[in-house]
Amino acid sequence: MVLLGAALVWAVAITAFVLVPDRGETGDRAAAAPSASPSASAAPLTVAEVSQALTPSVVLIETTGHDAQDRLEAGSGTGVIANADGTILTALHVVDGAESIRVTYADGTRADARIASESAEQDIATITPGKLPETLVPAVLGGGVAVGDDVVAIGNPLGLTWSTSSGVVSGLDRKLDRDRSADIAGLIQFDAAVNPGNSGGPLINTRGQVVGIVVALANPTDAGTFIGIGFAVPIGAALGGGGEGDGQAPPL
Repeated sequence: MVLLGAALVWAVAITAFVLVPDRGETGDRAAAAPSASPSASAAPLTVAEVSQALTPSVVLIETTGHDAQDRLEAGSGTGVIANADGTILTALHVVDGAESIRVTYADGTRADARIASESAEQDIATITPGKLPETLVPAVLGGGVAVGDDVVAIGNPLGLTWSTSSGVVSGLDRKLDRDRSADIAGLIQFDAAVNPGNSGGPLINTRGQVVGIVVALANPTDAGTFIGIGFAVPIGAALGGGGEGDGQAPPL
Protein backbone atom coordinates (compact mmCIF):
# COMPACT_ATOMS: atom_id res chain seq x y z
CA MET A 1 0.00 0.00 0.00
CA VAL A 2 1.41 3.39 -0.90
CA LEU A 3 1.10 5.70 2.11
CA LEU A 4 2.60 9.20 2.16
CA GLY A 5 5.23 8.20 -0.36
CA ALA A 6 6.31 5.00 1.40
CA ALA A 7 6.31 2.00 -0.93
CA LEU A 8 5.30 -0.56 1.66
CA VAL A 9 2.36 -2.90 1.25
CA TRP A 10 0.47 -2.83 4.56
CA ALA A 11 -3.00 -3.83 3.51
CA VAL A 12 -4.64 -6.40 5.75
CA ALA A 13 -8.19 -7.58 5.03
CA ILE A 14 -10.14 -7.22 8.29
CA THR A 15 -12.50 -10.16 8.73
CA ALA A 16 -12.29 -11.99 12.10
CA PHE A 17 -12.90 -15.72 12.32
CA VAL A 18 -15.43 -17.15 14.77
CA LEU A 19 -17.29 -20.46 14.95
CA VAL A 20 -20.91 -19.80 13.98
CA PRO A 21 -22.55 -22.91 12.48
CA ASP A 22 -26.10 -21.52 12.75
CA ARG A 23 -28.48 -21.82 9.81
CA GLY A 24 -31.80 -20.22 8.89
CA GLU A 25 -34.27 -19.58 6.07
CA THR A 26 -33.20 -17.69 2.97
CA GLY A 27 -35.73 -15.52 1.16
CA ASP A 28 -36.15 -14.99 -2.56
CA ARG A 29 -36.81 -11.24 -2.58
CA ALA A 30 -34.88 -9.27 -5.16
CA ALA A 31 -32.75 -6.45 -3.78
CA ALA A 32 -33.04 -2.93 -5.09
CA ALA A 33 -29.77 -1.11 -5.67
CA PRO A 34 -28.89 1.16 -2.76
CA SER A 35 -28.91 4.88 -3.45
CA ALA A 36 -27.78 7.96 -1.58
CA SER A 37 -30.28 9.25 0.97
CA PRO A 38 -30.50 13.05 1.20
CA SER A 39 -31.80 13.47 4.77
CA ALA A 40 -29.19 14.20 7.41
CA SER A 41 -28.77 16.19 10.58
CA ALA A 42 -28.57 19.95 9.99
CA ALA A 43 -26.24 20.39 12.96
CA PRO A 44 -23.16 18.36 13.91
CA LEU A 45 -23.90 15.36 16.11
CA THR A 46 -21.80 14.11 19.01
CA VAL A 47 -20.21 10.68 18.81
CA ALA A 48 -22.84 9.41 21.24
CA GLU A 49 -25.64 10.80 19.05
CA VAL A 50 -24.14 9.26 15.89
CA SER A 51 -23.84 5.92 17.65
CA GLN A 52 -27.41 6.05 18.92
CA ALA A 53 -28.78 7.02 15.49
CA LEU A 54 -26.76 4.57 13.35
CA THR A 55 -26.40 1.45 15.49
CA PRO A 56 -29.92 0.21 14.53
CA SER A 57 -28.75 0.32 10.89
CA VAL A 58 -25.67 -1.85 11.50
CA VAL A 59 -25.72 -5.65 11.31
CA LEU A 60 -23.42 -8.49 12.31
CA ILE A 61 -22.56 -10.79 9.39
CA GLU A 62 -21.46 -14.37 10.09
CA THR A 63 -20.36 -16.79 7.39
CA THR A 64 -19.37 -20.42 7.01
CA GLY A 65 -17.57 -22.20 4.20
CA HIS A 66 -14.82 -24.68 3.37
CA ASP A 67 -11.20 -23.91 2.61
CA ALA A 68 -9.00 -25.51 -0.05
CA GLN A 69 -8.41 -28.51 2.24
CA ASP A 70 -12.19 -28.88 2.72
CA ARG A 71 -11.98 -27.70 6.33
CA LEU A 72 -14.96 -25.79 7.70
CA GLU A 73 -14.20 -22.11 8.21
CA ALA A 74 -16.26 -19.42 9.90
CA GLY A 75 -15.90 -15.68 9.69
CA SER A 76 -17.57 -12.49 10.75
CA GLY A 77 -17.86 -8.92 9.61
CA THR A 78 -20.20 -5.98 9.50
CA GLY A 79 -22.85 -4.55 7.17
CA VAL A 80 -25.11 -1.52 7.02
CA ILE A 81 -28.78 -1.44 6.00
CA ALA A 82 -28.74 0.59 2.79
CA ASN A 83 -32.34 0.51 1.53
CA ALA A 84 -35.91 0.43 2.77
CA ASP A 85 -36.21 -3.06 1.25
CA GLY A 86 -33.56 -4.32 3.67
CA THR A 87 -30.61 -4.51 1.26
CA ILE A 88 -27.34 -4.61 3.20
CA LEU A 89 -24.09 -3.03 1.98
CA THR A 90 -20.83 -4.68 3.06
CA ALA A 91 -17.29 -5.51 1.96
CA LEU A 92 -17.11 -8.30 -0.61
CA HIS A 93 -14.32 -10.14 1.21
CA VAL A 94 -16.65 -10.58 4.20
CA VAL A 95 -19.03 -12.79 2.19
CA ASP A 96 -17.00 -13.90 -0.82
CA GLY A 97 -16.98 -17.68 -1.17
CA ALA A 98 -19.30 -18.21 1.80
CA GLU A 99 -21.58 -21.25 1.70
CA SER A 100 -23.91 -19.68 4.24
CA ILE A 101 -24.42 -16.07 5.32
CA ARG A 102 -26.34 -15.05 8.41
CA VAL A 103 -27.11 -11.52 9.57
CA THR A 104 -28.05 -10.40 13.06
CA TYR A 105 -29.80 -7.06 13.51
CA ALA A 106 -29.36 -4.75 16.48
CA ASP A 107 -32.70 -5.92 17.92
CA GLY A 108 -31.54 -9.55 17.88
CA THR A 109 -33.47 -10.65 14.77
CA ARG A 110 -31.50 -13.19 12.75
CA ALA A 111 -31.85 -14.22 9.12
CA ASP A 112 -30.01 -16.06 6.40
CA ALA A 113 -28.93 -13.92 3.46
CA ARG A 114 -27.55 -14.26 -0.05
CA ILE A 115 -25.26 -12.12 -2.19
CA ALA A 116 -27.30 -9.84 -4.46
CA SER A 117 -24.48 -7.94 -6.20
CA GLU A 118 -20.73 -7.65 -5.97
CA SER A 119 -17.82 -5.62 -7.24
CA ALA A 120 -14.39 -7.17 -6.85
CA GLU A 121 -12.92 -3.92 -8.17
CA GLN A 122 -14.13 -2.01 -5.10
CA ASP A 123 -14.38 -4.93 -2.63
CA ILE A 124 -18.08 -4.07 -2.20
CA ALA A 125 -21.13 -6.34 -2.12
CA THR A 126 -24.82 -6.12 -1.33
CA ILE A 127 -26.67 -8.96 0.37
CA THR A 128 -30.38 -9.70 0.61
CA PRO A 129 -31.70 -11.03 3.93
CA GLY A 130 -34.46 -13.62 4.02
CA LYS A 131 -36.22 -11.90 6.91
CA LEU A 132 -36.42 -8.33 8.21
CA PRO A 133 -36.65 -7.08 11.78
CA GLU A 134 -39.95 -5.68 13.02
CA THR A 135 -38.51 -2.17 12.79
CA LEU A 136 -36.15 -1.61 9.86
CA VAL A 137 -33.86 1.44 10.09
CA PRO A 138 -31.97 2.18 6.84
CA ALA A 139 -28.91 4.40 7.17
CA VAL A 140 -28.59 7.79 5.53
CA LEU A 141 -26.08 7.40 2.68
CA GLY A 142 -24.09 10.19 1.09
CA GLY A 143 -21.89 13.13 1.94
CA GLY A 144 -18.28 14.03 1.33
CA VAL A 145 -15.31 14.32 3.67
CA ALA A 146 -12.18 16.44 3.97
CA VAL A 147 -8.91 15.80 5.79
CA GLY A 148 -9.44 16.57 9.45
CA ASP A 149 -13.18 15.87 9.48
CA ASP A 150 -14.50 13.94 12.46
CA VAL A 151 -15.75 10.44 11.64
CA VAL A 152 -17.27 7.51 13.53
CA ALA A 153 -16.95 3.78 12.78
CA ILE A 154 -19.50 1.23 14.03
CA GLY A 155 -18.90 -2.49 13.70
CA ASN A 156 -18.14 -5.83 15.28
CA PRO A 157 -14.38 -5.92 15.93
CA LEU A 158 -12.98 -9.14 17.39
CA GLY A 159 -16.48 -10.33 18.21
CA LEU A 160 -17.31 -7.20 20.25
CA THR A 161 -20.62 -6.48 18.59
CA TRP A 162 -21.92 -2.98 17.82
CA SER A 163 -18.76 -1.22 18.94
CA THR A 164 -18.27 2.51 18.26
CA SER A 165 -14.97 4.29 17.72
CA SER A 166 -14.19 7.83 16.58
CA GLY A 167 -11.38 9.73 14.94
CA VAL A 168 -10.64 11.95 11.97
CA VAL A 169 -10.11 11.62 8.23
CA SER A 170 -6.33 11.51 7.96
CA GLY A 171 -5.95 11.26 4.20
CA LEU A 172 -7.79 10.99 0.89
CA ASP A 173 -7.23 9.29 -2.45
CA ARG A 174 -5.20 6.48 -0.90
CA LYS A 175 -4.37 3.31 -2.80
CA LEU A 176 -4.77 -0.26 -1.56
CA ASP A 177 -2.36 -2.75 -3.14
CA ARG A 178 -3.87 -6.25 -3.38
CA ASP A 179 -1.85 -9.34 -4.23
CA ARG A 180 -4.55 -11.33 -6.01
CA SER A 181 -6.61 -8.63 -7.70
CA ALA A 182 -6.42 -5.09 -8.99
CA ASP A 183 -5.58 -2.26 -6.63
CA ILE A 184 -8.32 -0.08 -5.15
CA ALA A 185 -7.73 3.65 -5.59
CA GLY A 186 -9.43 6.68 -4.07
CA LEU A 187 -9.81 5.33 -0.53
CA ILE A 188 -10.53 7.39 2.57
CA GLN A 189 -7.80 7.04 5.21
CA PHE A 190 -8.98 7.48 8.81
CA ASP A 191 -7.77 6.89 12.37
CA ALA A 192 -10.96 5.72 14.12
CA ALA A 193 -10.02 2.33 15.60
CA VAL A 194 -11.07 -0.69 13.51
CA ASN A 195 -10.01 -4.30 13.87
CA PRO A 196 -10.87 -7.71 12.36
CA GLY A 197 -14.66 -7.84 12.22
CA ASN A 198 -15.12 -4.15 11.30
CA SER A 199 -14.92 -4.92 7.57
CA GLY A 200 -18.04 -3.88 5.69
CA GLY A 201 -19.15 -1.49 8.40
CA PRO A 202 -20.01 2.19 7.94
CA LEU A 203 -17.73 5.19 8.28
CA ILE A 204 -20.03 8.03 9.35
CA ASN A 205 -19.69 11.82 9.41
CA THR A 206 -21.01 14.15 12.12
CA ARG A 207 -24.26 14.71 10.21
CA GLY A 208 -25.10 11.02 10.58
CA GLN A 209 -24.36 10.16 6.95
CA VAL A 210 -22.52 7.01 5.87
CA VAL A 211 -19.58 8.41 3.90
CA GLY A 212 -17.68 5.16 3.37
CA ILE A 213 -17.54 1.38 3.80
CA VAL A 214 -14.59 0.06 5.82
CA VAL A 215 -12.50 -2.41 3.82
CA ALA A 216 -8.97 -2.61 5.26
CA LEU A 217 -6.43 -1.56 7.84
CA ALA A 218 -2.70 -0.96 7.53
CA ASN A 219 -0.23 -2.91 9.62
CA PRO A 220 3.50 -3.45 9.04
CA THR A 221 3.37 -6.81 10.84
CA ASP A 222 1.38 -10.01 10.38
CA ALA A 223 -0.68 -9.32 13.50
CA GLY A 224 -3.60 -7.81 11.60
CA THR A 225 -4.44 -5.40 14.41
CA PHE A 226 -5.08 -1.68 14.30
CA ILE A 227 -2.15 0.73 14.62
CA GLY A 228 -3.91 3.93 13.61
CA ILE A 229 -4.63 3.64 9.88
CA GLY A 230 -7.88 2.35 8.41
CA PHE A 231 -9.33 2.59 4.90
CA ALA A 232 -12.84 2.94 3.54
CA VAL A 233 -14.32 2.96 0.04
CA PRO A 234 -16.10 6.34 -0.43
CA ILE A 235 -19.86 5.86 -0.46
CA GLY A 236 -20.18 7.29 -3.98
CA ALA A 237 -17.84 4.61 -5.31
CA ALA A 238 -19.50 1.91 -3.20
CA LEU A 239 -22.87 2.80 -4.72
CA GLY A 240 -21.51 2.52 -8.24
CA GLY A 241 -20.55 6.03 -9.26
CA GLY A 242 -18.53 9.06 -8.34
CA GLY A 243 -20.96 10.87 -6.10
CA GLU A 244 -19.83 12.64 -2.98
CA GLY A 245 -17.03 11.21 -0.92
CA ASP A 246 -13.68 12.76 -1.86
CA GLY A 247 -11.09 10.46 -3.33
CA GLN A 248 -13.29 9.01 -6.06
CA ALA A 249 -12.70 5.49 -7.22
CA PRO A 250 -13.76 3.89 -10.51
CA PRO A 251 -17.50 3.15 -10.71
CA LEU A 252 -18.84 -0.32 -10.01
